[in-house]
Amino acid sequence: MVRNHVISLADISDADLYRIVDRGARFASGAWQDETLGGAVVGVYFRATSTRTRTAFSSAALRLGARVITYGPHDLQLNTGETMADTGRVLGGMLDALVARTAGSTEELRALASQDRMAVVNAMSALEHPTQALTDLTAITGHFGEPAGRRVLYMGEGNNTAAALALALPRYPGTELHLRTPAGYGVDPEVLVRAKEFAAQHGSTVTERHDTADLPSGVDVVYTTRWQTTGTSKADPDWREGFVPFQVDEAVMQSSPDAVFMHDLPAHRGDEVTAAVLDGPRSIAFTQAEAKMHSAAAVLEWSLGAL
Repeated sequence: MVRNHVISLADISDADLYRIVDRGARFASGAWQDETLGGAVVGVYFRATSTRTRTAFSSAALRLGARVITYGPHDLQLNTGETMADTGRVLGGMLDALVARTAGSTEELRALASQDRMAVVNAMSALEHPTQALTDLTAITGHFGEPAGRRVLYMGEGNNTAAALALALPRYPGTELHLRTPAGYGVDPEVLVRAKEFAAQHGSTVTERHDTADLPSGVDVVYTTRWQTTGTSKADPDWREGFVPFQVDEAVMQSSPDAVFMHDLPAHRGDEVTAAVLDGPRSIAFTQAEAKMHSAAAVLEWSLGAL
């Protein structure tokens, strides 16, 4: 089998990005093909909590005929000092793919991927959540038909979900990504530079501001994430005060009457989003969550050369 790693979306070509998203959308439409990964063994290693991503990859692997081995945060000899590179070499002799959530540096995942026998999928690092953006594009494709030309307003912390979205959406022609993030909590500057390079290549735009004045109207998608990113904490005890203006409420949605609402979940009603928006008729957050399984199936197929 071919081994393709998914460490950062910046590493993946436009053509492969489109293939993964299109395949995920086909899975979402019910076009499952059994046993495309028959005989494969997929490891699932999560060092941080997960509901959607862990279940999505486990379920997708099983539906495609693979076998799954799961590891919790205390199961591997990493806890006794074995290096990531050595762990990758050992697992690479036994697994076809490893889906790993370290919530640490991307370099940890690159160390796991330094062998050539096992595909490694980044299920969330501190800097980037690539499989979330692939899910988001799958959900957008399912709802609108294609991501090209879509205008997205993202409000909240410039976290790993925002970073992944910034590295993915601008690669579709004519898209707009408006990032509104609290001061001091913006998207990583290097990610933003790379996102703007992608945008320039594809006739798209990426902008970031640290206020909520003059929000763009008539967007297609309003997107937010929880204010306290999984596995992290904020040094400033008064951080919440700076986040309050970035809540997505009915007033925000009214400025874009045809927009859908997206959230990577878990959600905290009353913080980043009101219950009226999250549970309202324009929310596709739970359809988006289900799309994670469809996208995971596409990622696994691509990673193991079945796509």
